[in-house]
Amino acid sequence: MKPIVADPDLVACCGLYCGACRSYLVGRCPGCRANDRARWCKVRTCCIGHGCSTCAACAEFADPMVCGKFNNFISKVFAFVFRSDRAACIEQIRRVGLQGHAEDMAAKRRQSIKR
Repeated sequence: MKPIVADPDLVACCGLYCGACRSYLVGRCPGCRANDRARWCKVRTCCIGHGCSTCAACAEFADPMVCGKFNNFISKVFAFVFRSDRAACIEQIRRVGLQGHAEDMAAKRRQSIKR
C-alpha cells in the first residue's frame, strides 16, 4: 500500500482527495485526474473542457452547489453515505490552494471534509 502524501495532483476536480482513497493507495486507480476511464464523471469532463484543475477555478458558478454537474443526485447520495462535503473542499481550495488542501487532507488521512 502506498503512503498518504500531500500531492496537489491528487486533488480531484470535485475537491475530493484521491491521495487518501483506498483504491488509489492499493494501486487499483491512478486518481481521478489521471484516470482516463473516468469519462463518465461530468465534473471531471467539465473541468477538463474549461481548462480548470478543480471546480474552485470555475468562472461560471461562484457556489458549486448551484451547478447541476457538481450537485446532482449521485453526488447527494455519495455525500449522504460518506458524510462528505465536497463544497467545503472546493471552498478550502479557494482559501488555501491545491497544495494546502492536499496537505490538510493528507494530515487528516481523509478524502473529503466531513459534514
